[in-house]
Amino acid sequence: MQDMSKLSKAQLQELVGEQAVELTAKDGLLTAKEALLATQSQEVLRRDDVIKQLEAKIAQLEKDYFKLWQERFAARSERYIADANQLRMDFGDTDEAADAAAGLAEAVEEADLIPEHKRRKPRKKRDESLPAHLPRSETVVEAADADKRCETHGEKTELPESMWDVQEKLVYTPPSLHVEVLKYPKYACPQQPECGISSPARPTGIVEGDKYDTSIATEILVNKFAYHLPIYRQQDMFAGTGWTPPRSTMLNILQNCHFIAQPLLDYFQEVVLTDSIVGCDDTGVTLLYPKELPEFDRSDPKQKRIAEVFEAALQEGKPSINAKMWVYRGQHIKLNVFDFTVSRHRDGPVSFFEDYAGTILGDCWHGFGAIAVGSSGKIVRAACNAHARRKFVDAADYPADRRKWMEWYQELFDIESRAKLLSDEERLAVRQSESKEIWDAMRAELDTIDERTEQVVLPKSDLRKALNYLRNHWTELTRYLDDPTLPIDSNEVEQLMKQIALGRKNWLFCGSVAAGERNAGFMTLVSSAHRNDLDVWAYVNDILTRLLAGETDYEPMLPWNWAMAHPHSIRQFRQEERREREAHKQTNRSKRRARKKLLDARLKR
Repeated sequence: MQDMSKLSKAQLQELVGEQAVELTAKDGLLTAKEALLATQSQEVLRRDDVIKQLEAKIAQLEKDYFKLWQERFAARSERYIADANQLRMDFGDTDEAADAAAGLAEAVEEADLIPEHKRRKPRKKRDESLPAHLPRSETVVEAADADKRCETHGEKTELPESMWDVQEKLVYTPPSLHVEVLKYPKYACPQQPECGISSPARPTGIVEGDKYDTSIATEILVNKFAYHLPIYRQQDMFAGTGWTPPRSTMLNILQNCHFIAQPLLDYFQEVVLTDSIVGCDDTGVTLLYPKELPEFDRSDPKQKRIAEVFEAALQEGKPSINAKMWVYRGQHIKLNVFDFTVSRHRDGPVSFFEDYAGTILGDCWHGFGAIAVGSSGKIVRAACNAHARRKFVDAADYPADRRKWMEWYQELFDIESRAKLLSDEERLAVRQSESKEIWDAMRAELDTIDERTEQVVLPKSDLRKALNYLRNHWTELTRYLDDPTLPIDSNEVEQLMKQIALGRKNWLFCGSVAAGERNAGFMTLVSSAHRNDLDVWAYVNDILTRLLAGETDYEPMLPWNWAMAHPHSIRQFRQEERREREAHKQTNRSKRRARKKLLDARLKR
């Protein structure tokens, strides 16, 4: 080692400088390594964030896949029959558990509580006889000579007709057309040309020349809007009768029928708005729009909205517009009124409910809230609990909490099932004594669920969305508790959208705004007739005939009044089916309630 005492001052300075340079180099190397480690750490953290995002995305995709799978392949019924107790009935593989299970099975069997779907149903004895009111033609079948003669005793004696075998066979004859020739005599005064010629007055026809009877118009209208057959298919059907009408002629007939029926349709709208509760819903309909826009009356709010939607679609180059078909269903007045708009803008319902005073029942669309606010208190808004319940059906990320809410909703709907058979006063009492207690428990859970630190409900989870939906619309969802005539949900209104969906699958689109309005008008007639269990063809034909004759008293044309005057045109079998279906539901629900009560009692022992 070099002796530091023998070095000169210059040498010492040089040595110190070299060591300083070496230390500086080492510090620089250490700093570079630290920077590299920091960069690598940031890269690891970034990769961890990417992995977490991808894991969350995969989880969301799996959830979406499960929902799509359920929509496509799972049962469409929204009934919730899962029993939460079944998830904790794990007694293990012991003799005591086997004895308990056997005892429970015996108790269920003794109490006649076997589930309906596991019960062997007795086969119903069907009446195969043909209706007695149908016309009958008799034919005696000619016997062969071998049947009339015996090889041993010769000619056989024909037995009395009362001992013959009689077999009835139903025969179908395709529809047929015939031409009715009307001759109008003319009268004149002999040798008095100034008196002119007189003749019977010609009735008003659907189209010019009165070439087509109302029965032809009824057949076209009912086939399209009751049986959802587009015009080109009906053309083939008519061709089978020997008459091939041009499609333009059939469309012209429909257009004129709508003009004839428009006063009655306006009257239907006036009548349904006298109901204290009106349900409302909408569905999409494809609308084709002209590439060269016509002139619009901008002072008319409806035409102004049509012009705005058409112009926006034309600028964006859209081939079509997603228009809307609305339905307004009276709760007590048995009318279904349809309306057509070019968008879901609230100008349609705003115009419809302009002079209305009552309750609007529907989903929680913000447009209904705006209508209620703008009515100065005349309109009250009620929300559908089936929509709120559906949010919890989709919330599969917190199964324990979801199960609790589903059980509460199951109890609420069970109460409504029993209350449906009661009077208004009794129904209100049941709701106040039983349903309100459940809603109070739901409110308490809703207010305290965020305070439970053992399981925090994440803000973006499906359960959180369901809870927020329930919290934001609590007043509207519980409004039915104080009104015995208000249903718990708007399912009956939503079911009317199936009538549009079935037709949309066949006729695909509306070619113009006028066509959409015609469709809405004819659906009003057909759907209201269906709702009152009428023979749609007989009802529409009689209505068109009377309107064409100039009748302006629309009260007898309301479906329930028309049914009283035409009892033979009431579909009795539809009413029987409805009663049987409701009785079957009541029986199943009562048995399910009894099973749950028995199981709960067993578990408490």
